[in-house]
Amino acid sequence: MKKVKLLAALLACLFLLSGCVDQSGGGSQQSSGQTEQARIVATSVATCEILDKLGIDDVVGVPETQSYAIPERYQEATSIGSPMAPDMEIVKSLSPTIILTPNSLEGELKPKYDNIETESYFLDLKSVDGMYQSILDIGEMFGKQEEAQQLFQEFEDFKAEYADRTEGDAPKVLILMGLPGSYVVATESSYVGSLVKLAGGINVYGDGDGQDFLNVNTEDMVEKEPDIILRTSHAMPEQVKIMFAEEFETNDIWKHFSAVQNGKVYDLDNEKFGMSATFRYQEALEELQPILYES
Repeated sequence: MKKVKLLAALLACLFLLSGCVDQSGGGSQQSSGQTEQARIVATSVATCEILDKLGIDDVVGVPETQSYAIPERYQEATSIGSPMAPDMEIVKSLSPTIILTPNSLEGELKPKYDNIETESYFLDLKSVDGMYQSILDIGEMFGKQEEAQQLFQEFEDFKAEYADRTEGDAPKVLILMGLPGSYVVATESSYVGSLVKLAGGINVYGDGDGQDFLNVNTEDMVEKEPDIILRTSHAMPEQVKIMFAEEFETNDIWKHFSAVQNGKVYDLDNEKFGMSATFRYQEALEELQPILYES
């Protein structure tokens, strides 16, 4: 009988101790039913911004960047190198509990993360809707559900209010994404394409059957008869702007586009109309509205 009472007392103590463990998740990660202190490696600036908005502190690794600013909260975190090709030796040395990366790089980086036996999550930053679903997922992972839900509701409120202001016939839009010396067509499956779709524009190449970008010849483009041509860049915006200007000046086929004839060709700021969704989407949509409906 004494052994039974002793066992019962021990079980009671264990129960009380487990009840005292912090379950808030403010700086923890839920894993296999247990709570552990998170050590997060974020491989893109956009990912860092999301974590900052959610109030998550436990970021030990951040990307190296010269074009964009890492949130001040993470200034002391270790640089892991390029967002496109993080230094896996540095990443491994940080003993991360999880690596967060945009899903556009999943094919290249998932095998490397698996090789160092580290859990990973790939954020959908190809659209604003995808970004907010990723925000909800991350909020669930790190006990920041309330903060994530608040951000999501702000997006829903803005989207509804913005839609109320969108009036007029939907224009047909051709989007060109450039790098110095070359360019591709952006479909509505890309981030910039998703912005045009949110703004009510019709992408002349639709969703590209799920492809973000297409290699298309200009003869095919002119047959799509876009009302508006938008040009942006993946990087090096000033060089790309010069490239586009020369291309449109020297390639005679552009003269056959009604958008060119009517002066409806616009260069967009790649910090707002780039490759990955960011919290600047509201500024981007505000810029698009007059281009699509008042130009």
